[in-house]
Amino acid sequence: MNNEKNTRILSGGQAVVELLKTQGVKHVFGLIGSATMELFDALYDTKDIRFIGVRDERTGTHMADGYARATGQPGIIIAGQNGPGATNLVTGVAQANAAFSPVISLAGAIATEHVGKDAFQEIDQQALFETITKKTWSIKQTNKIPEILNEAFNLALTPRCGPVHVNLPRDVLANSDSFSKFKKIKKATNPIASKENISKAIDIILSSSQPVIIAGGGIKNTQAHEEVVKLAKILNIPIVSSAGHGDAIPFNENLYAGQMGPRGNPIASKLVKKADVILALGTRLGFNSTFFSYEHINKQASIIQVDIEPTALGRYFPISIGMCADAKTVAKELYNKISLKKEINKIEKWTKYFLDERKKYILNRDAAADINAHSIQPTGLFKILRETLPINSSITLDAGTLCLQATDMLNYSKPPSLFTPLDFGLVGFSFACGLGVKLAKPDCPVISLMGDGGFGMTISELSTAVQYDINTVTIVMNNKSWGAEKSYQRDFYGKRYIGADIDSPPFAKIAELYGAKGFHVEKIYELKDAINSALNCNKPAVINVEVDPNALYSFRRDSFKHKLKS
Repeated sequence: MNNEKNTRILSGGQAVVELLKTQGVKHVFGLIGSATMELFDALYDTKDIRFIGVRDERTGTHMADGYARATGQPGIIIAGQNGPGATNLVTGVAQANAAFSPVISLAGAIATEHVGKDAFQEIDQQALFETITKKTWSIKQTNKIPEILNEAFNLALTPRCGPVHVNLPRDVLANSDSFSKFKKIKKATNPIASKENISKAIDIILSSSQPVIIAGGGIKNTQAHEEVVKLAKILNIPIVSSAGHGDAIPFNENLYAGQMGPRGNPIASKLVKKADVILALGTRLGFNSTFFSYEHINKQASIIQVDIEPTALGRYFPISIGMCADAKTVAKELYNKISLKKEINKIEKWTKYFLDERKKYILNRDAAADINAHSIQPTGLFKILRETLPINSSITLDAGTLCLQATDMLNYSKPPSLFTPLDFGLVGFSFACGLGVKLAKPDCPVISLMGDGGFGMTISELSTAVQYDINTVTIVMNNKSWGAEKSYQRDFYGKRYIGADIDSPPFAKIAELYGAKGFHVEKIYELKDAINSALNCNKPAVINVEVDPNALYSFRRDSFKHKLKS
């Protein structure tokens, strides 16, 4: 302890850990390495932070990403080694960037004096991360650690949220310096919409005959479903969600139609294509929801767009009103102002038509589910999941043909409960993300759906799940192929299959060897019992489901228009 009041001597590694403690960090994911031993040694002494040692930096970043999305707080990943340890972070950080997830990645870096000398494992880590983060820092002085890490926390959480990266040279972590008491950052305040824009928006909405609300990530991430539902009810208008945010509104809300767009369901999609007014709350109206095409959104509609990021307003489609503001607050303000009106002409015909169509769709979805086929069909699998999973379940998905089919085929009751790699389209995300979600929500069942290819990429993290008692259920939809790519080869390249088929080991047996619980399902009637057993086994569980290898679907048909013309 230094003689000077309220100061103390700490190594750089100790300073990093003290800063994490000050910011309230409870979990840190990472893979140890020689470049950051001072940091990990300091972690050894703290009882306030649980360290989760991972098998790969990429999957560790997915865990941090899932944790961040589930809590709204930064997920911390440490790559203990410079060079390859840092490069292994890149895919996970890029995924977090596409999802606007507040991940803070820390990586060891070569000693300052060795920079530019072709040192062992030397790469330009600053340049490596700059294009996939909100900001990247390379700390050059030990006494700068609190200042830069505080800035990192603040920026990661400043809307729109996103990942940041900090490089920590060996000498900076090893050196000691005098530090004053660390301070916890204050949460950034959100911009608010002007009264004028609120009034204009109300006038447009009340003059419409076919309005619809699109609830996006800005609603999901602030858990603003109650505000949106109240607004919809007072006007009697339908709600849809943007792609990948099917949990923005609870499934059982009467006015909710599900996910819109090319990856959504036909009822929600039709609403957006026919609406005369679109209230877009917390959504960019981006690629996965619209393919940037008027095929998926009414060209004649008046669009009122609300987003926390000013560059998102009117970026892809012309808008009537743009509000750079918190979507939750705007929904609340719109409701409060409308509720003061003496008379409100509620929408009747439009909404009645939608409700009737929605009811038919739900009934047909269950009726059309194939649970009698010799081979397990995705529709049957999804029906069993809808019937079996507890209402408080959180679901993580992968990219790929089967998971994309699942996005709007499952029911989500409370946000956040759906976690996808949709914006980056990453295979190998779901299982690792689920481990992070489970640590954030220990009392909720977490079910991770993925294909056999994606699970094969990440199966080593079963060791992590077992070691740290992270009891998720992973359902491997095993169609023995890279399904999306095989469907494109089938539909557009004359069944000239190359690299599409996969031979995988028996995943259920592999799970058992790791110390987890394994289940093998070949018949649809076996699935419900397997799910219930997996949920109650008090271990990480893997259910290998033999899915019909011919049940493939080409989602990105837009990418192969040139093949249709030839």
